[in-house]
Amino acid sequence: MAEVNFYNKVDDSKLSFAVIIARFESKWLLCKHKERTTYEFPGGHREAGESIEQTAERELQEETGAVEYALKRLCDYSVRGETREGEKLDGEIFGTLFYAKIAARTDNLHSEIEKVELLENLPDNWTYPSIMPALCRRIQNDI
Repeated sequence: MAEVNFYNKVDDSKLSFAVIIARFESKWLLCKHKERTTYEFPGGHREAGESIEQTAERELQEETGAVEYALKRLCDYSVRGETREGEKLDGEIFGTLFYAKIAARTDNLHSEIEKVELLENLPDNWTYPSIMPALCRRIQNDI
């Protein structure tokens, strides 16, 4: 089980990933990784030389095909414990949570994402089952 903590701001040097809760055509936009049967929001690890905002934009474009969007930084957060079944963290990792309202996208994906799904309701079968619901609860007042 993961422990998720939220912060207004974490030192930039600690931020290693971005997660983007996305909406398109009034639906939740979720990704399905090629190697998994579960759902996740777009996101990923920060590359050398990127700001965390650049990470969020790159991941959103690569994983969803977004070409027109409004991206809002919501908060920073950390995770300790198990991220997904059988994957336990050694210590604490920090990331930033964003919200994206996508106005236009293509089906051209440039990543490990097999497909994008538009859902009326959030799923139960998350890739990160103790993290994603906590992020969803956190953003309810921000979007």
